[in-house]
Amino acid sequence: MPTGVELANNLPTTPRLIKTHLPVQLVPKSFWEQNCKVVYVARNAKDNAVSYFHFERMVQILPEPGDWNSYLQMFMDGKKVFGPWYDHVCGYWEKKQTYSNLHYMFFEDMVENTDREVERLCSFLGLSTPTDEREKITKNTHFDAMKQNKMTNYSTLPVMDFSISPFMRKGKVGDWKNHFTVAQNEQFDEHYKQRMQNTSLQFRTEI
Repeated sequence: MPTGVELANNLPTTPRLIKTHLPVQLVPKSFWEQNCKVVYVARNAKDNAVSYFHFERMVQILPEPGDWNSYLQMFMDGKKVFGPWYDHVCGYWEKKQTYSNLHYMFFEDMVENTDREVERLCSFLGLSTPTDEREKITKNTHFDAMKQNKMTNYSTLPVMDFSISPFMRKGKVGDWKNHFTVAQNEQFDEHYKQRMQNTSLQFRTEI
C-alpha cells in the first residue's frame, strides 16, 4: 500500500527520519510547529485497493481480507486501518496548501520517471546531489531492484507469507484492470466522484 509519509526532523544536531501511515490529523503537532520537512507519497485509489488486498492476504497478523468483492466494498467504506483512502490523501493535500515544507509525491510519477522525481525530492530537501549519486539512487530505488533487495522486500519477516504473495508484488500502474469487473469499476467511479468532488487533487490510473 504505497501511500505514506516521511517526517524528517530539521534539527541539525539530532537528524531523524520517521516513517508513518498516520492520517494528517494524528501527526503530532510538534512536527508542524518545528517546521519539519514532510514527504508524502500517494497512489491512485484503484491500484491502492488492489495492493492493500494482496498485502492483507500475505501478512499473517492481519485479519483475513475475504474475497475481492467484499474487500473492495470495505475499502470504499473506509473500514480499513488508518481510515478512508479519500480522507488520507486529501488531508495531506489540503495541509500542503498552507504548509510549505510538505512535498507531495505520486507513485505514478515515480514509475513514469524515477530520475525526475529523485531530482525534485533532492531539491525539496535542499540537497546538492551529484549526478552520479542521483543515478545510483534512481537505479537502486527502481521497483525491480528493491524487489530483489532483502533490505527492502521484507522477505526475512516471518509474519509475511510469500507463498501467498510477495510483499513487493508488481509495482505497476493500472494493475487494477486485472481485478475490477466492469460493474465494480462503474460503482467505484461513481463513489470516487462523490468523495473527491471538493478537492483539486487528481490521480492517474494509467500511464
